[in-house]
Amino acid sequence: MVWPWLSCLLLPALMVSVAANVAPTFLPNMSAVNLPEDLPVGAEVFWLIAQDQDNDPLTYEISGSYAYFFNVTPNTGEVKLANPLDYEVQNEMLVIVEDRNDNAPIFQKTDFSTSISETLPVGSLLLSVLAKDKDTGSGGAVVYSIEKVIPSTDSSEYLFRILPNGSIILNGSLSYNNKSAFYQLELKACDSGGRYNNSFVVQCSSPVFVSISVIDKPDLDPQFVREFYSASVAEDAPQGTSVLKVEAMDGDRGINDPVIYSISNSTRPGWFDIGPDGVIRVNGSLDREQLLEEDEEVQVQVTATEMHPNVYGQEAKVSIWVTLRVTDVNDHKPEFYNCSLPTCTFTPQEAQVNFTGYVDEHASTHIPIDDLTMVVYDPDKGSNGTFLLSLGGPDVEAFSVSPERAVGSVDVQVLVRAPSLVDYETQTVMLVQVVATDSVSRSSSVALVTIHLRDINDHRPTFPHNLYNLSVFEHSAVGYVVTNGIRASDPDTGEGGRITYSLLPGNGADIFAVDPDSGTVTVRNSELLDREKQAVYYLTLLATDGGNLSSSTMLQIVVLDINDNKPVVSGSYNIFVQEEEGNVSVTIQAHDDDQPGTNHSLLHFSLLSSPNSHNFSVDPDKGILRNLGPLDREAINPTLGGRIVLTVRVSDCGEPALWTDVNVTITVEDINDNLPIFNQSSYSFSVRERDPGVLVGVVEAWDADQTEANNRISFSLSGGGANNFLLRGLVLGSGRAKGHLWLPSGVSLDYETQDSFSLTVSAENPDPQGRDATAKVLVNVEDVNDVPPTLDSASLRGIHVAENGSQHGIVAEVVAQDRDTMSQVEVQLVNVICTKAGVDVGSLCHGWFSVLANGSVFISQSEVIDYETCDLVTLVVRAYDLTTDPRFQAYSDNGSLPITIEDVNDNAPYFLPENKTFVIIPELVIPNQQVASVQARDDDSGNNGAILFSILQVDFIAKDGAMIPFRGFFRVSTSLEASVFIGNIELVTNLDSTLQGTYQVTVKAQDRSSEGPAQEAKITLNLFTVDQSYRVRLQFSMSKEEVGANTEEIKAALVQATRTTVYIVNIQDIESTARARGRSYLDAYFVFSNGSALTIDQLSVTIRNDEDSLTKLLQLGLVVLGSQDVQESELPDTLRNTIIGLGVALLLVIVIMTTVLVCTQKSYHRKLRAMKASKEARKTAAGVMPPVSAIPGTNVYNTERANPVLNLPTKDLGFESQSSSSDLDHISLNSLDDNSVDLENSRQEIKKEPLHSLMGPDPEPLNRVLSEMKAGTHGQQKEELAFTNPGLNTTDL
Repeated sequence: MVWPWLSCLLLPALMVSVAANVAPTFLPNMSAVNLPEDLPVGAEVFWLIAQDQDNDPLTYEISGSYAYFFNVTPNTGEVKLANPLDYEVQNEMLVIVEDRNDNAPIFQKTDFSTSISETLPVGSLLLSVLAKDKDTGSGGAVVYSIEKVIPSTDSSEYLFRILPNGSIILNGSLSYNNKSAFYQLELKACDSGGRYNNSFVVQCSSPVFVSISVIDKPDLDPQFVREFYSASVAEDAPQGTSVLKVEAMDGDRGINDPVIYSISNSTRPGWFDIGPDGVIRVNGSLDREQLLEEDEEVQVQVTATEMHPNVYGQEAKVSIWVTLRVTDVNDHKPEFYNCSLPTCTFTPQEAQVNFTGYVDEHASTHIPIDDLTMVVYDPDKGSNGTFLLSLGGPDVEAFSVSPERAVGSVDVQVLVRAPSLVDYETQTVMLVQVVATDSVSRSSSVALVTIHLRDINDHRPTFPHNLYNLSVFEHSAVGYVVTNGIRASDPDTGEGGRITYSLLPGNGADIFAVDPDSGTVTVRNSELLDREKQAVYYLTLLATDGGNLSSSTMLQIVVLDINDNKPVVSGSYNIFVQEEEGNVSVTIQAHDDDQPGTNHSLLHFSLLSSPNSHNFSVDPDKGILRNLGPLDREAINPTLGGRIVLTVRVSDCGEPALWTDVNVTITVEDINDNLPIFNQSSYSFSVRERDPGVLVGVVEAWDADQTEANNRISFSLSGGGANNFLLRGLVLGSGRAKGHLWLPSGVSLDYETQDSFSLTVSAENPDPQGRDATAKVLVNVEDVNDVPPTLDSASLRGIHVAENGSQHGIVAEVVAQDRDTMSQVEVQLVNVICTKAGVDVGSLCHGWFSVLANGSVFISQSEVIDYETCDLVTLVVRAYDLTTDPRFQAYSDNGSLPITIEDVNDNAPYFLPENKTFVIIPELVIPNQQVASVQARDDDSGNNGAILFSILQVDFIAKDGAMIPFRGFFRVSTSLEASVFIGNIELVTNLDSTLQGTYQVTVKAQDRSSEGPAQEAKITLNLFTVDQSYRVRLQFSMSKEEVGANTEEIKAALVQATRTTVYIVNIQDIESTARARGRSYLDAYFVFSNGSALTIDQLSVTIRNDEDSLTKLLQLGLVVLGSQDVQESELPDTLRNTIIGLGVALLLVIVIMTTVLVCTQKSYHRKLRAMKASKEARKTAAGVMPPVSAIPGTNVYNTERANPVLNLPTKDLGFESQSSSSDLDHISLNSLDDNSVDLENSRQEIKKEPLHSLMGPDPEPLNRVLSEMKAGTHGQQKEELAFTNPGLNTTDL
């Protein structure tokens, strides 16, 4: 159990030493080296010389694309030639040692602190920091950043900024009281990045912390401890009575300047004053009744002024309005006022005792007295202002008062109580007394009310009869008097006896009118007075006196008839009858609205004269209309459409007689009694062949019938070849039509097929008997040249032509044909298409071949024909007839003549460039395993382009320059993939893992020529070997099964740290006798892409420079890095490491005990200050809470109630330190920059614990810090490296 402890203690110590190491640097005098090409292998070339500030032993090596030419002595830096030089192959090799970004910036100072005023202007310089980076270029350019601001709030996030030169600038305003009194900045310096270990790396320093204390300044006004003050005082309180105490405090809690109180304003000056202790007292006599319009309150403005001026040289003061309510005392009795609420002013001069009012005689109960404006007012409040109302006087039985009880003020009404006693005929004036009595003091006031009575109207007018019978002729003139003998009477006198007449609304009220004074009834509307609409009217005549009393009587008015209506004909008369056979018989229906049984309504019928009236008659009494003979449609004017219009007059027998005319329309319907007639008996037309859609000729016919249904003509065509024509009819007018003979748009005639057509055209209309008219039509076809030429498909069969001038002259004949007798045909070349393997290659083959007008195809440029650029030439040709009619196609369809280009073996194979480096680890490779590959192509086709790979020679170049030939160790196989030939080089037998050097393999690519000699190409590959000296062993604290399960994660972390390819050789458990640090080991090689590999020392430095990968590997159980031989020799060093570990542990125990003693002393000091703060809290006014919370053990606050150093939430302690006893009050117990044991030089990130529940108690701050010092080595086996001391607990605050 001792060894895990030592591993946990010693590994961080080793990590610290590695992190503090400084990389060596080469001397500045390294320059170019000139070497002769005949320099023998093994000769000295130059020396690598470097310096190291740590004086550590240096190891030299060289890498790059030409590194295999040289060997480097690792411990001396001597460089010797490993392979012969050849000026003709490589005449210059530039060896440049470049700087790499292997150094992180380092702060020159790690302890920064300053104090600044809270009024410091924005943009001021706070302090400057400096970090240096030993690298050059961008890797040495330092960039500063503020990683974190504590406390971390929205207002503090951008409160500070750091300039590129390291100067920290104030970027926002400070506030000791409203923001925070202390800030801590976490700074980090990073370089601008550079290349390191074949990747772009940005190196950053360890964070440093800057402590900034804010000094409070008197820049805030005092504040009252309460937002509102109010109190009450009786209006009879004596002078000097204490009313209320106000209290204010200095807003600058770090200064706490004393405050002086004064009254700066008041709504009632002189009533109150204030003392130095903030107590407001009565200073004069008080009267609540003077404050009624001010809600019985006095507003007093109290000003609190600090004793000393603020930072601006001005008075620091604050004012607040205090509300003082004056309570009531019963010192008034109720009084009467002649006014109405709420307009009363209630001044003593306005009080009255005599009032006057009016009321109608016999007014109903509870009717108030008119014109009486009485208000009772008692200025006292509550029960002191409550009073009772009652009535007295000689007429008290006739009236009552309302209300009977009131508070403060009220409108008083005197109401009628007994209507029978209120009688104008008995007495015209009545008297009552209103008594108002205070309900508490029983003091009272009396007012006299004089009431004047008003007379009323109590009789209505009357008519002698209830019904009057009257008559009038219809349509009598407006103003015609119907009657003037109806009168009503009213015994009242004066206005009550004046009568007004009117007609009540109803039927006839808009036809008749009445005079309002005399009662005469007249005609109002002559038009509406119509007997035919209404023969009798019933009206109500109303008589109303001046008191609005009324009575009515009924008027019956009979309307007498006059001859004022014409006969009325019912309906309209439209009669349809067929010509020749149809008859007309219709009765005219009519009536007269005048009085029946009189001449006014007796009717007589007659027929008025018209062009066709002689063919008709009408019965004078019955009104029956008949025709006298047959009707003929063709005899009627065609413009009338067969219609006959007759006029029948209907008249009455009155004096004078009135009549009405009615039109009777008789439509004579047409019948089909006529046949169509052609304008010619035969027609002859001509048309050219191959002219589709043209007009051939026109035929015309007409029909004598008048209606479209009977004279509509339709044409039809018959005869041999009629389906080649289209006959379209066109209406010219009534009974006339044309027929246009067309060729359809898609049909044309061919003279060679038929030269004429004999057709018959028919004209017909809808005749039930199926009769029609016919005519003969002859169509002659005219011949034209209309046939395009054609190409003979047999002449377009493909041909073959060899490349590179193998053939000349005519190679094909294209044949063209035309059926026309006068044709003149030639062959034309339309296009040339060049393709290679089915892909269009543009115009590369244009000009290789030509086509003559007679169709001959010959080679134009034989030597230019190249299969590799174009393997198929397609000639697009057509035939052209020079004599073809311009209206028709003169060209044949395009034809294609394919010419296949035959290949000749004229290209050698060539290897494709590959940016690959081949590395062989002899220990890992096995026979039949692929170790390298080549790719080649040949632009020829078929066997000419088929490639076969073979190995010509294998040489091994040792590191000392010796060359050893090998045979039979490698073989090559050939495969084809996507037109690329691949040669896979495979191992035939096992290799010697002790050999150090490079295998040079020469590979030949040769084509398989079908004719002539084969062509070939060669290439030499370098296969770099990685021998067992680069085998590295890593020890893990887990078993080999656990390591095997985590292989992928371990491999990924190693690849991330080294940027190499990791080859894992073996994973085994360590024997029990050797388990000093680990339980298992993993052997692996770390190989770069250029064939070089990492040694154990290089691997150790590389991993330790990558914090993330190192942390991941430690979590996966990595314990020790080393080669196999070195680790076997480490056992003797174990005892020395154990002793060192025990010493470090003893030192840690001493440091922790010292810290415990110091913290215990501070805890007791803090308890004493807590007691003092508790006393201060008891002195604070009730309800006053400090606006912010304190940091445990300090007098420093911030608005977020957080510890500004640890950024942890704290409890609201509920008190605020008002004074400082020592400098320790300004230092937080928790303000240690680092209270944890740094196990890995601050490079390993401590895992954060999850947040506690929001409802749970807050952790004690010191316990929180110490609990985060716990770290585990691996798995469930974690050792406690931190502990909790109950003596340092701060929760007792």
